[in-house]
Amino acid sequence: MSKIFPKSANRLPLQILIFLVLFGGVAMAGVTYYMTPKYTRVGYAPVQPVPFSHALHAGQLGLDCRFCHSNVEKSGHSNIPSSQTCMNCHNQVRKDSALLAPVRSSYETGEAVPWVWIHTTPDHVYFNHAAHVNRGVSCVECHGKINEMDVVAQAKPLSMGFCIECHRNPKTRVREKADVFNLDSQTIAAKAGVEAGMKFISDWKIKPPESCSGCHR
Repeated sequence: MSKIFPKSANRLPLQILIFLVLFGGVAMAGVTYYMTPKYTRVGYAPVQPVPFSHALHAGQLGLDCRFCHSNVEKSGHSNIPSSQTCMNCHNQVRKDSALLAPVRSSYETGEAVPWVWIHTTPDHVYFNHAAHVNRGVSCVECHGKINEMDVVAQAKPLSMGFCIECHRNPKTRVREKADVFNLDSQTIAAKAGVEAGMKFISDWKIKPPESCSGCHR
């Protein structure tokens, strides 16, 4: 047999094992990086039926988030504004613009404008908008600087790791209630120090759940 296989063949099983371990490690690293929400979701900016600029409305004009998303403080779901909300202004402003045709059609027919949803969580995840904004968590923490976006894009991964990181360290993420919808405001910790942030979460009895049942119900 030694005349058929050279001595170097004795090392072949070990070489194959090392190759499989290295290949498996590289494959796992690739999947871990390229299949995470940070890679697959951040930057998602679909084309909408109406080119609505948050930079103009929320930034330049200073509209409060709640003018359009009126249920965000009262509901677990942040509602998309109806065409009636849009037409409150646009029955006078740019009322004949071709870009606003879907809004006018929706207003006249009662059929919703087919907006494309951007910020979503899996069906098995429970998230309550009211619970967050009423405890000092600004829109910026999850959505980024919306007031600077002409086209809204997903700025944060909204992954489990992203949420858990905030739940474990809320003192650096909360704002005074008056600053929650001021998208240019700073957190309490940034303005007055971490101790001030700790006092806020203590006074407001903020205890974000870290167990599975907190978000998976």
